[in-house]
Formats: sequence, structure tokens, C-alpha cells
Amino acid sequence: MGVEIKVKKAGPVKTERNINLKKIISTAGPLFGLIILCIVLAIMSPYFLEMTNLMNIARQSAINSLIAVGMLLAILTAGIDLSVGSILALSTVIMGLLVINMGLNPFLGIIVCLAIGALLGFFNGIMLTKLHLPHPFISTLGMMNIARGLSLIVTKASPVSGFPPSIQYLGAAFIGPVPVSFILVIIIYVIYHFFLTKTPTGRYIYAVGGNPEAARLSGINVEKVLVIVYTLSGLMAAMGGLVLAGRVNAAYPLAGLGYELDAIAAVIIGGASFMGGVGTVWGTLIGAMIMAVLRNGLNLLGVTAEWQTVAIGTVIIAAVYIDVVRRRAQAKSQVTE
Repeated sequence: MGVEIKVKKAGPVKTERNINLKKIISTAGPLFGLIILCIVLAIMSPYFLEMTNLMNIARQSAINSLIAVGMLLAILTAGIDLSVGSILALSTVIMGLLVINMGLNPFLGIIVCLAIGALLGFFNGIMLTKLHLPHPFISTLGMMNIARGLSLIVTKASPVSGFPPSIQYLGAAFIGPVPVSFILVIIIYVIYHFFLTKTPTGRYIYAVGGNPEAARLSGINVEKVLVIVYTLSGLMAAMGGLVLAGRVNAAYPLAGLGYELDAIAAVIIGGASFMGGVGTVWGTLIGAMIMAVLRNGLNLLGVTAEWQTVAIGTVIIAAVYIDVVRRRAQAKSQVTE
């Protein structure tokens, strides 16, 4: 009897240690890559390590970092959100029309912007769960086109510019040498780290991504989890839009084109898996920083935009291939065990 109790207690401890080890490895790999990339660029360009350039990288990475943490939630559930760029555009142009053209209080405008992003994300979740569409690729692809079209309709394809300082603050202000937008990123990432690691819903997200059927059988409301995930993804897209609007002092209907690809790249480079259930908040931040550092370094080296796109694509393929190799190694180790 005593022997059986010891065996039952030992099992969960080992599993928890394995999970923690996997999270550490998935974050350590991208961090090591970021350090190597910074060392190489520092050797190749004398301007790379200048404080102004480092703060510029932090500022440039902020929008993608905010969108990517929402994308992480979708990818953790083995899903994807292709609508984030269009949600960013629609939420910010509506805010611009209300604040600039109709005189709405700027703080209420910010709330409206975030609410629209969350609402559109909520609709993504509802389409996926209640309409039983086969994959979030379908629902979010539809929303991508709907939101982009509405952005062009409500603005008549024209930008809206001239935001008050309170809206510009998030995207344009600095506290000392540090961009406010990057401080916002750190605060958001701390919140999401707590959410994913310390709350039941966060653990449910990992469980749904790891095995949705097992999660359902264990009593987890999978549909509710998915609706929460896509609502938060839409919310983070709108928050990224706030930073972009403040930075350029304008909202325009074609904003955010291709941002969904940058966000997906940041998540995958940061160690997450398209298969779901694997990935961390801090790995995603590192992935976003790798993309920002790479783009900044290539600019400093005078590489054209076309070749920069080639380089980013190569990095994405390499990151996905590493994930495939890691998955195969895990499968082999499970078979041998």
C-alpha cells in the first residue's frame, strides 16, 4: 500500500518537471538566437549598439509584439488568426472618425477602439464554435476580408489624421530614452504570462491545444476557451492599432496589411508550434525582437527591402523546420519510453 502511494506521488512531479523543462528549452533557444544575431550585427555595424538605435528597435517591435501575444493564444490552441491586421485597421479608423470628425472624448475613443477589436475577435470565436466551421483559417480569413472592406467603406478609402496628444502618447511618447510603447509591451506580457501560467483559463488553453478531445472529456468547455482566445486576439490587434495610430498620428484603412504574417512569424520563431499546446509569452517577445533586430540590422547594412523580405522568409522556414525536428525527437523519445 505504501509503495503504491509513493509511485502515484512521483508521477506528477516528474511530469511537471518535464513540462517546465520544455518551456525553458523553448524559450532558451530563441534567446540564444537573438544574442547571436545581436553579436553578429554589432560586429558588422558600429551603429547597432548605440542607445538611440536600440531604443528604435524597441519602438519598432512594439506593434508586432502586441499583436503576436494575441496570436500566441490562437496558435496555442492549434489555431490561427488571419484577421488581426484588418481588425487593427477597422478599430483605429472608427476611433479616428469618432474622435477627430465627431469630437468624441479621446479616452472614450480608446475604449471604443479596444471594444471593437475584442468584439470582432469574439465574432471569430463564435463563427468557429457555433457555426462549426472546419478550421479557424476559414472564419478568420472571412473576418479579414469583412473588416478590411468595412475599413475602406467607412473612410471612403481615405486616411483619418490629427489625433489629440492623449492618443498619440502610446505610440510617440518616451519616458527618458525608453519608448512608452515598449513599456506597454512589457506590462502586457507580464499580465499574459500570469494569465497563461497562473489561471485555470490559461491552463485550459494549453490543454485544448495539446488534445482538444481529452480536454473536453476532462470537463473543459472547449468552445468557451476558443471564444476567449479569439476575443483576446482581436483585443490585442486593436491595442497594436492604438500604438500605430499614435506613432503616425493617423488611421488609414489599409493599415496592418501583412501584420498577421509578422505576428505568426514572431510566435513560431519564439518556439511555439503550429500543432498547439507549446509556446510561451516570453518566447513570443523574443521572436518579435528577433524580427525587429533583423530588419534593423539589414537596414543598417544597406540591404534592400526585397532582400529583407527574403531573409525574414528564410528565418520563418528555419523556425518551422526546427519545430518539426523537435516534434520528431519528442515522438521518438516517447516511443522508446
